[in-house]
Parts: sequence; C-alpha cells; structure tokens
Amino acid sequence: MGQNFLIADWVPHDIAEAAQLDQNCAVLEIGPGIGPLTQQLARRARKVVAIELDSSLLPILDETLAGYTNVEIVSGDVMKLDLSGIISDKLSPFTVKACANLPYNITTPVITKLLEAGGFQSITVMIQREVARRICAAPGDSDCGAFSLFCQYYADCELLFEVPPDCFLPAPKVTSAVVRLTPRAVPPVAGNRDAIFAVVKAAFAQRRKTLLNALAAAYGSRFSKEQLRQIVLECGLPETVRGERLSLEQFSLLANRLN
Repeated sequence: MGQNFLIADWVPHDIAEAAQLDQNCAVLEIGPGIGPLTQQLARRARKVVAIELDSSLLPILDETLAGYTNVEIVSGDVMKLDLSGIISDKLSPFTVKACANLPYNITTPVITKLLEAGGFQSITVMIQREVARRICAAPGDSDCGAFSLFCQYYADCELLFEVPPDCFLPAPKVTSAVVRLTPRAVPPVAGNRDAIFAVVKAAFAQRRKTLLNALAAAYGSRFSKEQLRQIVLECGLPETVRGERLSLEQFSLLANRLN
C-alpha cells in the first residue's frame, strides 16, 4: 500500500523518545507497519493502540509484538474510525498521545483529523520533510501556507530532526522529518474559526495574487474592490501585500472586519 518500512533501529527509538512517554501515558499509533515503532512505544507507555489498514500485516504484527501485552491492534482505516471513541473506550483514563510514522499519501488528512479530534496531549509524527517544514513555517516564509496556519491555530509546532531515505525499505526519494505538535488549550487568536479559515483559504487559493485581488475573487459578490481595499488598509496592511505575509492575528482581524 505504498508504505516505507523503517529498518534503522535508531529512528523508532528517537521518535519514541521525542514523544516523551511514561507509564501514565497511552498512545495511539497509526500505520504500525511491521511494528518497530510500536515496540519502542510499548516499552515506554502504559498502553498502545495501533491502527493498521493493511490486513496482510496483521500476522506479522502478531509475531513482532508477541511479547508486548500492552499493545492492541485495531484493523481499520483511521480516516473512517471515531478517534474520540477510541480515546474514551481504549485509552482512558491515561494521558493520551499520538505517535506514528505516517504514510506520505495521507499525511495532511490524518494530521487534520488528529488535531480536530482533540484529546491528545501531543502528536509526534514522522512525515515528508517538505510537509514538516510547511507545518512549522512562519508567516513570510516561502513554505508558509494555509496548512501551516491551520496546524499553528491548533498547536505549537516543532521540527525535531530529519531522517534520511536509507533508513527505510524501500527507500523513498525524499528525506523525512519528525515533528511534534502540542495542542493548545485555547486558540492563539480570537474570532470565529470558520470565518478565519475562509479568509485564509481565499488568500492562498490564488497565491501569486495580492491579498486584495484574492479577496476580490472570493468576496466580490459582497464587497466592491474599493470596499475591500479599505478593509485591508483598516487592518494596517498595505494593499499590495500577499496572503503569505499575514500572521494568524492579522487573518483574524481581517475576518472580523469582513464579517
């Protein structure tokens, strides 16, 4: 199913260390593969629940995890499962963390689901380096985009270390990186979340355009271009600014004025 299996012992060890686990923790893992990270998690946490879509790997996991009584494998698609239900049914009453070597092709939807599910004290995942840089990018960086702001709205994001291709079988064509997302108790900005991200989506839908032109394309049925220019200026922004330069605070201010 396009998975790249870890074959370098130091990688699962260091990922598990980065997750900062102890016997008060329960861990949700996604895509255990043949179990090298699962073993490291099980040695540190009270319980591990690992979700595996590929049923052909289940007999292998039975062998590689035979000595770990605190591991439960859930066969299924993480995008179709009720994560809140898994947390309450299988991981409570412990402190719950997520830790995984995520398949590249589902990185964005899985991280989105984990953040929106809530209930995790931290989310530590290995993903493609370019996506990791995007998640952690600051406003104004070339890597900063709508997904950067989405992740940073929900969590404090840290890029911890990189993992070269030769640590996998088969070796991918790209370098990987491990990031840790620590969900926030409260959002970093005030305002309606959906309104803020509607503006974010509009700003990045036509990235090469100025913010003003991007807003005109998205909100032209509600405002004239001159009205939008005034709103941009009232938010303390130059009318030539591009959306990639704006912080979450500025997007929040802009969404408030537009709504």
